Amino acid sequence: MPSGLKRDLGLAETTAIAVGAMVGSGIFILPGIAYVYAGSAAVLAFLIAAILVLPAALSAAEMATAMPEDGGPYLFVERGMGPLLGTIAGVGTWIMLSLKSALALVGGVPYLVYVEPSLAELITYLAVGLALFFTVVNLVSAEGSGKLQFGIVAALFAALAWLIVAGVPDIQPAATEGAFDPGTEGLLAATAVVFISYAGVTKVPAVAEEVKNPGRNLPLAMVGALVIVAALYAAVVYITVGVLDVPAAIEAGQLQSDGEGAIIALVADEVLGGIGVIAIVIAAIMALASTANAGILAASRFPLAMARDGVFPSSLEEVSERFGTPANAVALTGLVLMVLVAVFPIQAVASFGSAFQILVFVLLNVALVGFREGAVDDYQPEFRAPLYPWLQLFGIVGGGYVLFQLGLVPALGALGIAGLAAVWYFVYARSRVDREGAARDAVRRSVAERAVDRTRELFDRTDRSDVLVALTEETSDPAARDMTRIGLDVSRLGGGTVDLVRFESHPHRAFTAHTDRVESADSPFTDWSDGDDEPPAWFTDQPRSDGAIEVDDAVDTDADGTAGGSSEADPDVDLPLEPLRPDDPDRGRLRRHVVNTENVPESVAEYAAHESHDLVLLERRSEELHRRLLGGETARILREVPCGAAVVEDRGFDGADEIAVVTQRGAYDPLKLLVADALAEETGASLTLIQAIPADAPDSRRGAIEDYHRDLADVCTVPVESRVLETDDPIDGIVRFAEPADLLATSVESRGPLGDVLGRPGDEVVDRVDCTAVMVQPADEQRAGLVQRLVLNRLFGT
Repeated sequence: MPSGLKRDLGLAETTAIAVGAMVGSGIFILPGIAYVYAGSAAVLAFLIAAILVLPAALSAAEMATAMPEDGGPYLFVERGMGPLLGTIAGVGTWIMLSLKSALALVGGVPYLVYVEPSLAELITYLAVGLALFFTVVNLVSAEGSGKLQFGIVAALFAALAWLIVAGVPDIQPAATEGAFDPGTEGLLAATAVVFISYAGVTKVPAVAEEVKNPGRNLPLAMVGALVIVAALYAAVVYITVGVLDVPAAIEAGQLQSDGEGAIIALVADEVLGGIGVIAIVIAAIMALASTANAGILAASRFPLAMARDGVFPSSLEEVSERFGTPANAVALTGLVLMVLVAVFPIQAVASFGSAFQILVFVLLNVALVGFREGAVDDYQPEFRAPLYPWLQLFGIVGGGYVLFQLGLVPALGALGIAGLAAVWYFVYARSRVDREGAARDAVRRSVAERAVDRTRELFDRTDRSDVLVALTEETSDPAARDMTRIGLDVSRLGGGTVDLVRFESHPHRAFTAHTDRVESADSPFTDWSDGDDEPPAWFTDQPRSDGAIEVDDAVDTDADGTAGGSSEADPDVDLPLEPLRPDDPDRGRLRRHVVNTENVPESVAEYAAHESHDLVLLERRSEELHRRLLGGETARILREVPCGAAVVEDRGFDGADEIAVVTQRGAYDPLKLLVADALAEETGASLTLIQAIPADAPDSRRGAIEDYHRDLADVCTVPVESRVLETDDPIDGIVRFAEPADLLATSVESRGPLGDVLGRPGDEVVDRVDCTAVMVQPADEQRAGLVQRLVLNRLFGT
């Protein structure tokens, strides 16, 4: 879509903008400060800093050729990592650039005072006047701004080249010893201090929409400017430490104790004389002015880009028909700059912006990884950063370390700027933005791929699946019947055994050891399971891997594990619970027990553990849902069972044509799909995967979930249909689409205190459908933790 901005910045102008954005306080103020940290190794510190910036520069260059639009780091981070982090990067970088521009305007104070001390009183007025002048220049034309920048940089290089050439004969070899020694103490601290000298290299993409042939000119300008400035910095600093006795200058009061001051003017005085000093002072003022000019040009494009995305008011995206520049965005940036110059203590506040810039460098590298791994269809850069992803990883680690070296106060300042940007996003922008970053989509697809792998692994298992159908005195006969059928269907995976066990509670008896009594079952069960009445058709006609279903009374065991009882076992004999042997003759059968116990939840867990069950089936009791704070019997069993569990809400189950499988939070649990698939295979039903996403969810989110459902369908053994619902009321939407099904399979949600107080959407869905529901809970080691559940819900849910 045409933006109205003119593409009139060529390679020379673009390179000049990048060089001008970097050459400023870095070369005229920081050499002395770096010398205090690392001595003559300050030269190496500037080179190391350039190497650490290179990954961010190459990453920004690649993304700029794919998205040659104004906005730079904001645009890349927003598209790569989402609107929240994009807003933080955009607002923070806009503030940082304004701070840096303001610092540049008042940063020439030591050089002006060096020539004429009386000018110090007029510095603020001169700085405000320059801010107004550069604002007008940027309002009129970006081309005019670029050409002015080119002229400033050319004059600056001429003055510094004169200083370098004239200073070479005066270098004292002893003073430059250790200039390139990587083992120098304080080298890394000095690197952290001078890192910000190269911040301007990533400002070029902010004007990408106005660059001619961006696929060629952007990377050449950015990398070329970085190499040029790094060489210039190293040469000037080498001349400085080789010519000037910095400790003596500090002792004489010509420099402050931390090395800050007109250090390059002192060097010029040594090698060029009075005329050279004037030339360097003029160059310093021009350099600082160029930083301010480039800062206004780049900073004003951040409000423009954010206004286009709805993060800032739409008035800031208006482009002047007369001049072809974003007039409102430039005017706002200029106003902020003038206020900063006139009111705030710039030198102290600017350190916060420096720390934030390092954080933005790290985010740029992460954003590129997001684009590469996110498989974004329209991400087609004309230039690709080399050595991916190792170069980006180097930039991320290196930037993080440098940020740590800056100290606590600047880091807290960066966090403060990030916090203000986040507040703005949630208060103003969140309701106006409906995109997500490529990194988030990449993470979602990666999580989905791992979930499919776990599901396939579970489906491919060939070992038996033993099921415990845990009945209590409150379990009705119809519920027991349906739970038994579900248990038999699931146990057919590998020819497992179903233990139909009624746990009967009796009061505690004093002076009696707590030992559960296990008995063979007769009367406590329904007639069909005893064989007295005609069993249901599904009971006898279903195939087993090891033959037809047989019903056996369980054999009681003695302490040594040998057979010691029958269906008429003495009810007063306490029997230990021994684990089944792999060659157990009851494999593939329905076995029945009665357990007399004082503690039903504990006994269910012990029984499942001793018999090595894979799944425990429980009846869902609606009256327990009102005892959330104290917890009902079912909730306690779910907390204690060592294996997977399924809670059955029985409303009658006589076969199925369709089974609805719902996930509310995150990806599908493999055990839930396995249970649903087993039931569908035994009943001849199909599965319908139902998942809800917000009504305003981006297309990438829906596409990723649809692809995920297709992969799951390939794993399942029955026909699968996918339904991805876009709704602001996920419960209502899920209920509406699950209602026609004959069985609902969903998950047991966390039974934590927050869920106890606020309720659980899954319970509400089960309560509102008319069919039987199976709520599945995986084993402890397969359950997602709190943080993982929150992340998965943000990636997949509503």
